[in-house]
Amino acid sequence: MRTPLIGISTYLENDVRWGVWQHRAAVLPAGYHRLVQRAGGAALLLPPDVPERAREVVARLDALVVSGGPDVEPVRYGAVAEAECGPPSPERDEWELALIEAALAQRVPLLGICRGMQLLNVALGGTLVQHLEGHRGEPGVFAQHTVRPAAGTRLAQILPEPVSVPTYHHQALARTADGLVQSAHAEDGTTEAVELPDAEHPFALAVQWHPEEGQDLRVMRALVHAALEPSEQGELAPSGPSLHG
Repeated sequence: MRTPLIGISTYLENDVRWGVWQHRAAVLPAGYHRLVQRAGGAALLLPPDVPERAREVVARLDALVVSGGPDVEPVRYGAVAEAECGPPSPERDEWELALIEAALAQRVPLLGICRGMQLLNVALGGTLVQHLEGHRGEPGVFAQHTVRPAAGTRLAQILPEPVSVPTYHHQALARTADGLVQSAHAEDGTTEAVELPDAEHPFALAVQWHPEEGQDLRVMRALVHAALEPSEQGELAPSGPSLHG
C-alpha cells in the first residue's frame, strides 16, 4: 500500500533562532507532522506562497491539513475587529483560503484544525465569534473538555462516543456557512466540528480542537484513509460548495 502525501500549512515567524542564527522562518509545531506520520501518511510542509499557486500545489497532494494559529482577520467575514481580536495575518489568510478553495474544487480530502475550521467556515460564507471564554488554559497550556459528536455525521462514524480533547482557542463559529453540517458540540453549545456532506465533497472535515496535542489518531487516520480512496484529484468537479471571499 502506498503512503499518501499529506500537505500541512505552515506560517512565518520573524524571530526564529537555531544555533548562532536568527532569521524569519516558516515554522509549524512538530505535533502536526508527527500526527500525520503516526496515522500512516507522509507529511509535506507548505509555507505561505502566492495564492495563485495553491491549485497547482493541492493537485499534487493526496490530502490537505490546514493548521491552527492566530485569529482570522475579521474583514474576511465582513466584520470590524473587536478589542480582544488578535493581530491580523493577511498573508497567511490569503494562502490558506486559497488552499481550501483548491481542495474543495479539486475534491482533495481536507482536514481543518482550530483556525483551519474557522477558515473553512469563512471560506464558505460563515462568520466568527471574536472572543469567548473557557476554551483554553493558561497562556501556552492546552485545556481539556468533552465534545459530543452529532448522530448521523461522518465525525460520529469516526468518534462514536463523547471524547475529551485538547483545546486552546478564544474564537469560534458564529453563523455556520450554508452547506456545512455541525458535527460536534462542546457542553456549552460551542460548535466543535463541521463537515460537508458526502454528496458535496468526499472528505471535508474540520475540528475546533487540537488532535496533534493528544494521543487519539482516529481523526487523522480517517483523513489518511480518505487520501487512499480513488478520487477525482487534480480535476475540477462539475459543481461544488460555493465560496464567498
